[in-house]
Amino acid sequence: MPEALLWAVAILLAVAAGWAWNSWRHRVSTRPPGSRPDRRAPDRPGGRRPAPPRPRSTDRPAKPRPRDSDRHDAPAPGEIWWADVPYADGTGSKVRPCLVLRADSRGADVLKITSQDKSDRDDHVRIPTRDWDPGAEHDSYLSLTEPIRLSSAAFADHAGRCDADLWQKVRSLRHLPTA
Repeated sequence: MPEALLWAVAILLAVAAGWAWNSWRHRVSTRPPGSRPDRRAPDRPGGRRPAPPRPRSTDRPAKPRPRDSDRHDAPAPGEIWWADVPYADGTGSKVRPCLVLRADSRGADVLKITSQDKSDRDDHVRIPTRDWDPGAEHDSYLSLTEPIRLSSAAFADHAGRCDADLWQKVRSLRHLPTA
């Protein structure tokens, strides 16, 4: 009987270690972009992860807490927000910065911002990043393709304002809705 008890304890410890390992791996793989060198999730095609349960402000690099006069409760045109943006193919989403084009009480139309180099594409423009993301090592790219409609619940944190010159260019594009 003592030998069976030892085997039972060994199996229980192995299961607990496997659960802890899997939990740690999941926590590491769902970190937001920029918080680790390899942004791809190796267990999903194309490096995509399923949608996170809910964006949290603690998922992004720390930034100074805004003063009461600087607080933003809802997105407004020309602002950059961190939001839970769905992938085009509907397989999930990720928290990423986006530029608000038009907003109302139910949500906003936004353009995605990516840190991937899109300088060779005419449907993306360079967007200065350091003004609203002090930890950025280089500028990002704003997608000028079709805007995405996000519900108010998708917006997590206000990041900053769009560069004035770029905002004027975006507003002049006829296919994009602006306020």
